[in-house]
Amino acid sequence: MSINVVAISGNLTREPELRRTQSGLAVLGFGVAVNDRRKNASTGEWEDYANFIDCTLFGARAESLAEILKKGMKVTVSGKLRWSQWERDGQKRSKVSVVADEVDLPPKNGAAGQDAVPQPQATPAAGVYDDEIPF
Repeated sequence: MSINVVAISGNLTREPELRRTQSGLAVLGFGVAVNDRRKNASTGEWEDYANFIDCTLFGARAESLAEILKKGMKVTVSGKLRWSQWERDGQKRSKVSVVADEVDLPPKNGAAGQDAVPQPQATPAAGVYDDEIPF
């Protein structure tokens, strides 16, 4: 059995870009900077290293969040990893990105329930509810 689940928390690296597929499905692309800590071998000090992760969100939530998300905002993204490959100028390229299922925003002033950033309501995929997902 394979499990493909990922959760990251960081800051948006750029303004989100809302596009549409030919069929009209909303697609929101955005980047998240996530820090990793490593010990510097020469100094012995712990240092932060940034990882830049491309994320994609589809559907009604993509449309709702396109109006809310701004560069620099803190977000927590949960979803699944997707590997893609393409060729550019004769060079094969590839990357791993996150296809988001959920994007959560922290409360505006850090206090739960007070001045919270509005959260779009989750919309389950057609015919898919928690009690129907086989595990």
